[in-house]
Amino acid sequence: MAVEAGTRQEEHVAGRVWTVRLDPDGRPSAGAVRLSCSRPACTDQRFPGGAAAGRKAAIGHVKEHLARIRAGGGPRGEAWCACRAADCAWHTPDPAAGRSGGTRPGSGAVRCGGPVVLTVYADRAGRLWRIAEMCARCAAATPDCRVLDTAPPPARTAPAGTDQPASQPDAEQERGGTVGEGVAAVFSDHAPSPAGASSAAATPAPVPRARRDAPPGGASRRAKRWGKIAQRIVPQDLEPDVLRLELVELGDAFRAYQQRTEPDLALLAELHERKARAFALWADVSGDGSLRHEAKRAEKAAQTTREMHANRGGQPAGDTAGDQPVVERLLTRTQAAHARAVLDYVAAQAPHPEAEVRLAVLMLTLRAAKAGTGNVTGQDLTGWLQDDAEQVVQRLVAADWLRLPGTVAELMASRSEDPTAVTVPALLPEQPRPFVLGKTTRARISGWAQKVVGDRKIRKKKATAATRLLALYTAAHTRPDGRLGHAEDGGLHLDQAAAFCTLSPDEVAEHAELLIAADWLTEADTTTGRLRGQLTERVLPLSGLL
Repeated sequence: MAVEAGTRQEEHVAGRVWTVRLDPDGRPSAGAVRLSCSRPACTDQRFPGGAAAGRKAAIGHVKEHLARIRAGGGPRGEAWCACRAADCAWHTPDPAAGRSGGTRPGSGAVRCGGPVVLTVYADRAGRLWRIAEMCARCAAATPDCRVLDTAPPPARTAPAGTDQPASQPDAEQERGGTVGEGVAAVFSDHAPSPAGASSAAATPAPVPRARRDAPPGGASRRAKRWGKIAQRIVPQDLEPDVLRLELVELGDAFRAYQQRTEPDLALLAELHERKARAFALWADVSGDGSLRHEAKRAEKAAQTTREMHANRGGQPAGDTAGDQPVVERLLTRTQAAHARAVLDYVAAQAPHPEAEVRLAVLMLTLRAAKAGTGNVTGQDLTGWLQDDAEQVVQRLVAADWLRLPGTVAELMASRSEDPTAVTVPALLPEQPRPFVLGKTTRARISGWAQKVVGDRKIRKKKATAATRLLALYTAAHTRPDGRLGHAEDGGLHLDQAAAFCTLSPDEVAEHAELLIAADWLTEADTTTGRLRGQLTERVLPLSGLL
């Protein structure tokens, strides 16, 4: 027996370990970091830009090692557990041991067992990454450890008396295998899968790879019997079998989505919808109320994801109009609603009814919306109001709507390298807040208004302040396709648009024609008491989503 054990030890090789570290380089106050790898062939790298650049490089370095490992055949089934070689120091501390005064459990607290797996560990501080060949049990007992690949069992039969008999099916190895198409074919209305057509006399299956590396059309050796989704283990005996298969595939699909380099909100919304249906059926089968609660959460997540998708591209998730180009909007749907609230506030609170004053009040409000103060230059004012800028500012100061640290002349002379900090008393934090804008939302809406008012073609037409206000109003009240107003209304109320622009209803048509000439509107109609029209394609990114 001793000879047999010695022979087995000689057949095994040490589990490989790659350790990538970030350490301060020089004085900690300097912010520079040093990237080092335990492999002798990897030289140290230094990043004076700080930890963020170092972490990005460290993650890239880890991925390079993983690519080489996979190209070399992946984890080795005959390797010893690297965690065991480190006296199992990577395990989670045992609470019972802590109460008794111990610092961590002994090496026997978690017995090594299961197949050899390739794992990656990243500490939460973002300073250490470790790739290791270790056993499945140690990987499960190590916090923040992810299993990437599973080694095939050794070709020989393990000697009697070992922890894991050779004839016992290895559930951990099934965890590392790829999911066949047969799992998705039944519940998700996908194309039929040829997974069941494999013959028992086929050649031995290749080494299982990590799920995220599996080709889309690859089939597993057999249908996966267990899985995990939303921190829940899918029972192997769950009936109907179609539900179990769907839950298993969904868990794998969500984990695969987390590995994507770019988000796909339409795909994510579809996954949440499938999860809601599957969990609702699971709750009916098992009578577990928490599953129904999870199904409702998935429904809300699907709805939120669809709204996010619409905010980003102006096209609902699942829209079949694939030939329509996706428009990258400057404002999300929520930010556009905030912009309309600011427009309403300005129309009600401007100290004078003139269009020039209202335009200045709008732009200054957006600069000072968060804290009551904002930076403005003379170039900003002349860009908004041309020759009327100084006179308008004087009127705002005289009405105590605007306060300056110096004179109006000094404000008009200020440049971008030395802007003037102006104060809008009504927007100071101690005053009642007419609206609440976060830092990002305020900046987005302010930038949106600046782009509309400073539009190149509108400037070339020497548009007045009233025309620019009409451009702002039309851009803020637009459907995703660029048409003005809600679909059920068929346009904008003419009297409301005229009141915002300080025009009479009859004058709106004249200024709308100027916007058509400036390639802002494709058409405009005011004959029925409503302003109907559509934004041109070039300004669709500036449209606010109703």
